[in-house]
Amino acid sequence: MRIDSHQHFWKYHPVKDAWITDDMKVIQRDFLPADLLPLLQQNNLDGCVAVQADQSEMETNFLLQLAQENDWIKGVVGWVDLRAANLEERLQHFAQYKKIKGFRHIVQAEPADDFLLSTDFCNGIAVLSKYNFTYDILVFPRQLKHVAAFVQRFPEQQFVIDHLAKPDFKKADFAEWEKAMRAAAAYPNVCCKVSGMVTEADWKNWTNDSFTYCLDVVVDAFGINRLMFGSDWPVCLVAASYQETCNIIHRYFMQFSIAEQEKLWGKNAVDFYHL
Repeated sequence: MRIDSHQHFWKYHPVKDAWITDDMKVIQRDFLPADLLPLLQQNNLDGCVAVQADQSEMETNFLLQLAQENDWIKGVVGWVDLRAANLEERLQHFAQYKKIKGFRHIVQAEPADDFLLSTDFCNGIAVLSKYNFTYDILVFPRQLKHVAAFVQRFPEQQFVIDHLAKPDFKKADFAEWEKAMRAAAAYPNVCCKVSGMVTEADWKNWTNDSFTYCLDVVVDAFGINRLMFGSDWPVCLVAASYQETCNIIHRYFMQFSIAEQEKLWGKNAVDFYHL
């Protein structure tokens, strides 16, 4: 099964979605399953994992409803307040839904670089594995240096780093990012999504070669068994079409065996999210 492990749906609202600034006008509209399905079919993908973009349980319920209506939405990464006193009650509630696979917090928006290490947040993370929920790590490179210390605390928890932790392809200064990424990859319960790269590049002037160095690093650090393809659609549209996003990955990984490519394009996501 070939899977897009990371994409979003939303009904656009300028207040709720204020992060979609005017320079991203191309995505200031609704994006729903009917928009994505033809793109999956054109790229021989069998399904996707829908990931939260808004930090509310309403968002989680919205994605679960879409997944219920569309069999090809194989899983949902939702949002729940991991710092809430009633977290366990909320996890018990969501555990009844077969398609919810895990949760994500938009850590990149937190002002403290070491937010991941905060006590109340870690107390919440500690409960997830009890319900077999995964956790998606969304950080900028300045926060990535804390990821190794974070994941070290939870050897039983399954983690995946979204978007290669957003290296700055415009400056191409990867030294600190690489050091922190390799430190995180040292923990076998941490995977990485090969996703979200074009949005961190020069939107008008990126080339396939823009991403080679960082792809080399994550392949070496994580190995092919802990990498999974994600489009980050529709956010990717600010810099590339869905097809172009897929082509970057196709071109780089065509040097790998068919079996290895199958892992990247689906098997690893199926195993990680229990799809």
